[in-house]
Amino acid sequence: MIRIFALLPLLVISLHATPPPIDPTSVAVLYNSSSADSKSLADTYAVARGIPADHLVGLELPDSEEISRKEFNSKLRDRLVREYDRRDWWYRGRDENGNLAPRSSKIRVIVCMRGVPSRIPREPGSPALKPGEPPFLHSDEASVDSELALLGVEGLPLAGPVNNPYFKVDKSFASAELPMTLVGRIDGPTREVCERMIKDAIEVEATGLWGMSVIDLARKYEGSPEGDAALENIGRAHRALGIPVLADRFPETLPTHFPLRDTAMYFGWYDWNVSGPFLNPTFRFKKGAVAAHLHSFSAAQLRDPLKNWSAPLLARGAAVTLGNVYEPYLQMTHHFDIFQTRLLSGYSVIEAAYMALPVLSWQNVVLGDPLYRPFTHLDGTGVKVDTDRDYRALRLAFLRWGGNRKELEQQLRDAADRMKSGVLLEAVGLMQREQGDIAKAAGEFRKAKLYYLTKQDRLRMDLHVASIDRGVQRKEAALQVLRGARSLYQGIPEVAAVNAWIAVMDPPPAPPPASSKAKP
Repeated sequence: MIRIFALLPLLVISLHATPPPIDPTSVAVLYNSSSADSKSLADTYAVARGIPADHLVGLELPDSEEISRKEFNSKLRDRLVREYDRRDWWYRGRDENGNLAPRSSKIRVIVCMRGVPSRIPREPGSPALKPGEPPFLHSDEASVDSELALLGVEGLPLAGPVNNPYFKVDKSFASAELPMTLVGRIDGPTREVCERMIKDAIEVEATGLWGMSVIDLARKYEGSPEGDAALENIGRAHRALGIPVLADRFPETLPTHFPLRDTAMYFGWYDWNVSGPFLNPTFRFKKGAVAAHLHSFSAAQLRDPLKNWSAPLLARGAAVTLGNVYEPYLQMTHHFDIFQTRLLSGYSVIEAAYMALPVLSWQNVVLGDPLYRPFTHLDGTGVKVDTDRDYRALRLAFLRWGGNRKELEQQLRDAADRMKSGVLLEAVGLMQREQGDIAKAAGEFRKAKLYYLTKQDRLRMDLHVASIDRGVQRKEAALQVLRGARSLYQGIPEVAAVNAWIAVMDPPPAPPPASSKAKP
């Protein structure tokens, strides 16, 4: 990914009232009429969200993820424009140049179902760049969804991006009254994955999304601080709300099979294909999870659960992810920190995603139920389930004692003892580590091992302690912890994470050079 533009400032969570949900009568569902699965998913989603049956639009489209520009224009865009006209869904007027554009529209959101192609490739014969020209100047490849965001707007250049008027706006899309459409997609490796994404979003809206936040920074990209800065902003926003944050700041991504627990939010960069904890065949995100990995081609395909990032994250249980179908350039991707802070403020996935996106007619896609609002119960409301208990307790503790760190930590320790909760002690340790109290943090992690019941959770506590030592250059102390863990947990797949860190910190000697002498 080529990195351009400037560093974003730290964002804060909006303090206004929870935004209203998107009206289902303002939603259209687009499916591929030549695919029974696509039609079935459209019906399922419309019923789940109360979208009127006559808001489903079936178009006969190629059975592929890619569609040529010619076919996109004739088989998708132009036919959809005619459907809008026929159904009286909008009013369009001409601008000063004589080009048509929507003046008002009854449809604010389009949901593309699996079966609708997701990407439009570059047209052959595109002109070469001249010295000094921006690298994206002649790029005419795009995601289908990003092109549909400007449905009905005529006279736009084919090549290059178009500024997004909803970028950084902090009000509902219905009240913004902009000449554009929010376009999302329920898509993934299989129809079953898509059905689960719909079901999970509906169920988790009733309870709220609770769990761990995992932030995987990539300090090796020192010439591009924007990516890490956005991830640090997310970590700060989560900590301020009482969401426990596991932040990895080592140059490599989290090691293979790293034993995560209750991962409700994941943001990281920068591997080409899925890696680290997500290679463990037993790993599953917490229901309703929001997960995204920043990479130029994260959504280059959506069918193979082992390639790129968007498809694998969804296959492993995430309900929402963001991606790019072709090279977007760093600052024309979704800004993850804006996306996350808008979600935390109560906006829907699709509103938060487009508020975080600088440009349209470009490479970006939003995968998951666009109407899903995962964080409307941060005030402690919502249906309570046992799996959320400890995370709800953390949030309530922050609401009550968040301004008094000493009191907060003591209250959480006392609650951990009463509840026999490794989660609460681990959260205290993660907070202390972030504040520089590494000796206290290590103590909390060691005590948390007494309350955790699984080997995987106990191993994670050892890895936390080893990472503290590694972070302050206590190499031998870190290796001692890791070697002890390797011996203790050698029977579980997650020991691969231990071996990976040992190999990084204490690599085996290089083999001797091969002799150049000929054998006798």
